[in-house]
Amino acid sequence: MTERTTMDPGTPDCRSAGRYLWWLVTSQRGRIAVGAILGSAWMVCLTLPPYVLSRAIDDGLTPGRWDALAGWVGAVLSIGVLNAWLAIMRHRTMTRVRMDAAFRTAQVVVLQATRLGAALSRKVTAGEVVTIGFGDAGVIAHALTITGPGVGAVLAYVVVAALLLAVSPLLAAVVLLGVPLLAVLLGPLMGRLRGAETVYRARQGELAARFGDIAAGLRVLNGIGGKDVYAERYRRGSRELQEKGYQVGSVTSWIQALGVGLPTLFLGAVTWLAARMAAQGDITAGELVAVYGYAAVLVVPVSFFIEGSYGLSRGLVAARRVVRLLTLEPDVTGGDACLDAPASPSVLRDPASGVEIAPGELTALVSARPGESAAVLDRLGGFTASAATWGAVRLGDVDRARLRERILVADNEADLFAGPLRDVIAGSRDPDEQAVERAVHAAMAEDVVRGLPDGLDSAIDPQGRNLSGGQRQRVRLARALLADPEILLAAEPTSAVDAHTEATIAARLRAAREGRATAVTTTSPLMLDQADTVYYLVDGSVAAAGSHRDLLREHPGYRLLVSRDADDDADDGSDDGADDGSDGGAGTGLEEAVR
Repeated sequence: MTERTTMDPGTPDCRSAGRYLWWLVTSQRGRIAVGAILGSAWMVCLTLPPYVLSRAIDDGLTPGRWDALAGWVGAVLSIGVLNAWLAIMRHRTMTRVRMDAAFRTAQVVVLQATRLGAALSRKVTAGEVVTIGFGDAGVIAHALTITGPGVGAVLAYVVVAALLLAVSPLLAAVVLLGVPLLAVLLGPLMGRLRGAETVYRARQGELAARFGDIAAGLRVLNGIGGKDVYAERYRRGSRELQEKGYQVGSVTSWIQALGVGLPTLFLGAVTWLAARMAAQGDITAGELVAVYGYAAVLVVPVSFFIEGSYGLSRGLVAARRVVRLLTLEPDVTGGDACLDAPASPSVLRDPASGVEIAPGELTALVSARPGESAAVLDRLGGFTASAATWGAVRLGDVDRARLRERILVADNEADLFAGPLRDVIAGSRDPDEQAVERAVHAAMAEDVVRGLPDGLDSAIDPQGRNLSGGQRQRVRLARALLADPEILLAAEPTSAVDAHTEATIAARLRAAREGRATAVTTTSPLMLDQADTVYYLVDGSVAAAGSHRDLLREHPGYRLLVSRDADDDADDGSDDGADDGSDGGAGTGLEEAVR
């Protein structure tokens, strides 16, 4: 297992998009200060060669003083070397600034996704999280470029204006008025860009989520003949996104065209005015060269003004989406008291249904509507608001961290992240080899390991897409068993495996969880026969409780429900079986369990 290290990104300021960007700036004050100094020095140094050239012409070339000319040429060379070094260091520093901002944003997004937990999928789509964590993080990082050469551009603008003032007050006035005029001309386009970018980013997240849903359910869609329908929906959404992209591209093209064209026109106007003044004898030939150089240099800061405004506009749109995600709250938070969990194993009670999960027992919940029994697990796991209690403590008042450490809700559709199978099973833990093997054995997943080219070191695709449904289910169960929580609440842990595999899993699950509380939702007689207590739910409430065999004898509705499930298993072997053989006495036969 690789060593896992984390860096605290700090607490982001989520009061607004602008404040979030400012938080990224203040989180790396020193680096940004160095970038601003280097960018300013580089930009200001760009204004020096025109002045030195003018002195070389007026003091050396025109009067024929070759020693003075050589000195000024040497000064030009020295300034060029200094500028090259400043440009390299500025670029390196600003690259670090952008990377820090991108990784810091990605980290706070991941931490927020972890904090939201099960509520994440109900509040935001997976596609939008991916778009924010990668696309928006990059846009935000690029926006911070304005803190380096952007600051230098302001200083260079002031320096050029001062140098031109020494040559001609008229030229200085043209420069001082011309640059703000360029910003005014671009203002409306920036507003349009923010609106178009906001819509585009939202549609992009929706389409990414739709693509993920199609990829995850492709096998099911093929089975029911719905692949073409969903593919057409995706194509339609893609065309709509394309149109929005054209709108963004149209505004962007105008901004970039004006960013190149307006400074060039500005350069031409200043040069034409200076040339007329030189022809009239108002300025010298050297001063004409200097004015041209100043105007040409001024194109660089003006371009940075435009580029910085463009980047900042896009950065605010991206930051607004990040802030929206970061301000989401979990469905359930600890009460004001934030009480400690019970010191010793205690009963979990759900007053809404009447279900009680006793320490050290295997409990099963049976319902004709799987959603009702799953809702009980959500309440007992603290994922939805309820009056559930843990011992003498109200579950909603228990500290969230302690609750998650001791109670685990194993959802049958829980995410499987990409990586080696060993890491997928281990999750955030660093278990030894024997612990992993015991969890794999208990989940009857040995054949999954053997069927992969590199065993536990084999790469697993995101969501386990290179595994079958039954294999994914057993990997999820192995992960839950390896976590070894005090209370395990598992939703339909064997719904995608055949009867032989299910019987073995039921027996091994009971053995692996001996002495700890375990609750499962199921209608499988093979699993129910292993339970200490079975709760039969009708309309979300306990209609009967007892052993599986007692309920079979005494409640026709229960008998009909589980017998129908047994018949379904006998007719359809579900997903996949096991070729490693079951344990001796691993489970009763299907007919005996129903009987």
